[in-house]
Amino acid sequence: MKRLFFYLIGFVILASQSSCGYNTMVQKDENVESQWANVQNAYQRRADLVPNLVNTVKGAANFEKETLTQVIEARAKATSVNINPGDLTPENIQKFQAAQGELSGALSRLLVSVERYPELKANQNFLELQAQLEGTENRIAVERRKFNESVQDYNSYIRSFPRNIIAGWFDFDKKGYFEADVNAQKAPTVQF
Repeated sequence: MKRLFFYLIGFVILASQSSCGYNTMVQKDENVESQWANVQNAYQRRADLVPNLVNTVKGAANFEKETLTQVIEARAKATSVNINPGDLTPENIQKFQAAQGELSGALSRLLVSVERYPELKANQNFLELQAQLEGTENRIAVERRKFNESVQDYNSYIRSFPRNIIAGWFDFDKKGYFEADVNAQKAPTVQF
């Protein structure tokens, strides 16, 4: 009984302090979810550009059908992997990132194979789509960085004492980060 009384007093003291942080935790959690939506928006923009790029490339005579098929399949897979903002675990982010990585790889192969088609490289529609795709890739990088910054801010806040106690009571869990691809650690081979 005495122990329960001390716990109750401790709870009242923590709850009565204006710095208990619950509202700030909610705001930071909402910021992480908003940043996640921005990341998904940038990836969606890329996915929306892919059909136009594929259709433009299809117009080139004798273009490799296998390369186009890989891009189409990778896009379908990338758009099928969706993560609820409330479930941003490292595992789920890794699944999302893997699907997006497959699309990035397929697009890279497509753009490399385009080098063999001078008439396609001179096509104004293709050049515009390629520029939009490059801009979108830059936006994705910026949004991923902003997302990681908001996750870092949120995770630091909920893990600090005494807020970690409040966070545990109200199920504010640590969020996952975007991480570099495993292959990003290897330097690319350049051949002339």
